[in-house]
Amino acid sequence: MIARSRQLALLLTAVLAAGAACQARDHTPQAQGRPAPSATADRGFTLVASGDVLPHTSVIEQAAFDAGGAGHDFRPMLSGIRSVVAPADLALCHMETVYGADGDYSGYPLFKSPPEVAAGLAATGYDGCSTASNHTLDDGEEGIRRTLDALDRAGLRHAGSARSAREAAAPTLLDAGGARVAHLAYTFDTNGIPLPPDRPWAVNLIDERRIVADARAARKAGADVVVVSLHWGTEWQDAPDDLQLSLARSLTASKTGDRPDVDLILGTHAHVPQAYEKVNGTWVVYGMGDQIAGEMTNHDGVHDRRGNQSTVGRFTFSPPSRPGGRWEVTRAEFVPQLYDVDAGRVVDLDAALAQGAELHAVRDRIRDVVFSRGAAKDGLVMAGGTRTEGDG
Repeated sequence: MIARSRQLALLLTAVLAAGAACQARDHTPQAQGRPAPSATADRGFTLVASGDVLPHTSVIEQAAFDAGGAGHDFRPMLSGIRSVVAPADLALCHMETVYGADGDYSGYPLFKSPPEVAAGLAATGYDGCSTASNHTLDDGEEGIRRTLDALDRAGLRHAGSARSAREAAAPTLLDAGGARVAHLAYTFDTNGIPLPPDRPWAVNLIDERRIVADARAARKAGADVVVVSLHWGTEWQDAPDDLQLSLARSLTASKTGDRPDVDLILGTHAHVPQAYEKVNGTWVVYGMGDQIAGEMTNHDGVHDRRGNQSTVGRFTFSPPSRPGGRWEVTRAEFVPQLYDVDAGRVVDLDAALAQGAELHAVRDRIRDVVFSRGAAKDGLVMAGGTRTEGDG
């Protein structure tokens, strides 16, 4: 185990150095100086999205170590995936936890993360994050306020929780290429913590009629593309559960005229990667897995390394072929990744494999799960720095 950790740490040094060399070619997050999109809608765009950022105590300690005693620094932890995230026109993360204050930070079961997470995500190239999860109320309304304030300071947009009724009612709109993209986010539960009676809008809960209504309102507000993030599913289960399958079918079937109300569904929560599938002509990612998390035990009490495996989804959208038509996904890809708990780094598995890391079994397991519902036949490919391939 020690030998493997040292080997991977050396390989990571080489991989991260190579990634740093090409950062000058990458975009900077939208709110930190990226040029505005052209006024015409004839340019497509690429969207990337990744899974749960879930800082357990060990992750917080790693960020403190990387900061050298001056707070917390999450940039080194995320730097291995920057070459995948930063070049996208629009990059979305999932911030599962809320932020604490003045050193009052904690991991499981009630998470309060250092607010420097937001700066680390922005430096990696993310433009916005979903914030609706079962941990959104871990520190009440103050936790929500601190989290959204920190995301604002970092220039990151957010969807799924709110500080006011007005904020909750307004769709999150972002520009990408020639399109305006709405990002909506919802969670199945808040771990039994009730919504504040005077703030029922603080966190968006999954409700099919509400999601459809919000998607249609986002269209009226000017959205060309509607992306829905859902914190759902059964923890530690590779396969999507019945609720995921039925909700995916109904949401993707919902239309206004001949145009679908939802253009992409991004799932989180299960701790493990789950399948990608095209449902009613719309891509659904049932679960991307945890991008950052400490060591966890599954429901059988066993340390489960799947909890540190995940994917980045990458979808290329092209403009409508006719006025008022749908922006179509013309290329669908995923990048397998790993959070190495020993090195405290997110690893692009393809880049690590190219450097000689013995991680083929991890990469192949993720690939098999992602393709398990037949997405290869609809054109999904596994992508990375050295290879692009379909199922098999």
